[in-house]
Amino acid sequence: MGLQELTVERYEGVAEDQRILLLSGPITIETAPQFDRAVGHESAETMILDLSDVPFIDSVGLGVLVKAYVSHQKTGRCLVLTGLKPRVSKIMEITKVKDFFVTFGTTWEAVEALANTGTA
Repeated sequence: MGLQELTVERYEGVAEDQRILLLSGPITIETAPQFDRAVGHESAETMILDLSDVPFIDSVGLGVLVKAYVSHQKTGRCLVLTGLKPRVSKIMEITKVKDFFVTFGTTWEAVEALANTGTA
């Protein structure tokens, strides 16, 4: 099986200190460093990770996702996930990782909810 690529597109959110990262591709042992760098370079108060184009995530990918969550929690920032595919959602449920995250069906739902409440 060939190496699958992860692309990360960065967008400004509707709120002043909000970023949206649109991820496309698997989050795996091969792509985890790229994911970690992309998330680590963001300092926005609120980060929305759109995973609607992430077909799967392995244990290393789960690890970097949890690392991002912990980093945001320690600094009082908000991290939310959107667009979880059934396969990604299932592995997060099995490993009990999904309970850590605030999730929304779509990025627009997250943007709207965060705009109305200020935080997740």
